[in-house]
Amino acid sequence: MDLKTLTSAVMEIAEERGIPQEKVIEVIEAALASAYKKEYGKKREKYDAKLDPKTGEVKFFQLKQVVDKDEILSEEEIEEIKKGEKEAPEDKIRFSPERHILLEEAKKIEPEIKSGENLKLPAESKEGFGRIAAQTAKQVILQKIKEAEREVILKDYKEKEGEIVSGIVQRVEPRVVYFDIGKTSGILPKSEQVPGEFYRPGQRLKLYVLKAESTPKGPLIFLSRAYPKLVSKLFELEVPEISAGQVVIKSIAREPGSRTKVAVGATEEGIDPIGSLVGQRGTRILAVINELGGEKIDIIEWQEESEKYIANALSPAKVLEVKILPKNKAQAIVAQDQLSLAIGKDGQNVRLAAKLTGWKIDIVSIEEAEKEKEKEKIEKGEALGHRPTGEAEEIGETERGKVEKKETKEKKETKEIKKEKKKTKEKKKVK
Repeated sequence: MDLKTLTSAVMEIAEERGIPQEKVIEVIEAALASAYKKEYGKKREKYDAKLDPKTGEVKFFQLKQVVDKDEILSEEEIEEIKKGEKEAPEDKIRFSPERHILLEEAKKIEPEIKSGENLKLPAESKEGFGRIAAQTAKQVILQKIKEAEREVILKDYKEKEGEIVSGIVQRVEPRVVYFDIGKTSGILPKSEQVPGEFYRPGQRLKLYVLKAESTPKGPLIFLSRAYPKLVSKLFELEVPEISAGQVVIKSIAREPGSRTKVAVGATEEGIDPIGSLVGQRGTRILAVINELGGEKIDIIEWQEESEKYIANALSPAKVLEVKILPKNKAQAIVAQDQLSLAIGKDGQNVRLAAKLTGWKIDIVSIEEAEKEKEKEKIEKGEALGHRPTGEAEEIGETERGKVEKKETKEKKETKEIKKEKKKTKEKKKVK
């Protein structure tokens, strides 16, 4: 085996696949140690190899675990365990000269060594390996390179969790869509697909990386097109003010494929957060809408005051007043002609506003609000100056009595007038 040529070839493969140089050397060393044992070692023995990548020179070492006398099973204990009279203790081992070395002997070679550590004993250097050993080395290198590549991919996409990647549709299946995302493939499950969105092979899309998992078959990258943060990440790509920290996306409420509400705020004075996201002539927001397949996006200004924030969240409807009620509820009062706009088709507008703000929102017209107000006044007795119910009834009776007396007096006066008129007529007749 020409180790220098082998090392150079493996380095090239590793560089193409993005595997660090240190990892490559580890792979070759493991392969050489395995080949050495196959060719010259015994069954229970362990070997290590150290390679100089510049010269191609390799040194071999036999590894032996250092054990203390107290950690070794005696012959009597071994016999008892064999007969089933005793269970093997966890803190003791069966001594094997091929794998173990006593602490006393190990200290003669390396004084600072401790029990449980591995002692490296120089092994005899060999000029070459046989065909079987060379084949073993090749298989180990290929296997280790694959494992190293998987580790690198998993680490890379673990760091990309919560970020956006660009992917090309590879294969479309009923429950999942496979995407080529560069070094590996990603999967888009049915639950993370946008309702009504169709995928065709060769189509390029932006995708949100949900999570990266390690499986026996390699790294598995879960993608999403429906996750709300996909929208915020798309805006980050289009709006420099977000990257600079001048504009902050405070909250997002999304119904994938239909509509999204985004609450934004500015961290510096003089910056229009809504204008920053919309862009000149709507170029920035249009780029995001096109990437989402025409999904409607409402940009609203975030406010610290809950009343103003809720009123803004119900945009495009104009809210006259917002009342904060107990148990995280709020009542939004709108004009009669704004009622359907505030609620939205199938209640979508108010539903998204509730998600965005975190408040349970009840929409009422100004007429309904006035009726409720009047009803409350009557129930509380406000029409009678906030008097207790009993007192109010008493005053009511008194008022009724006054009215009745007035009516009786008016009737008497009318009768007297009629009598006077009658007398006057009779006098005239007599004359």
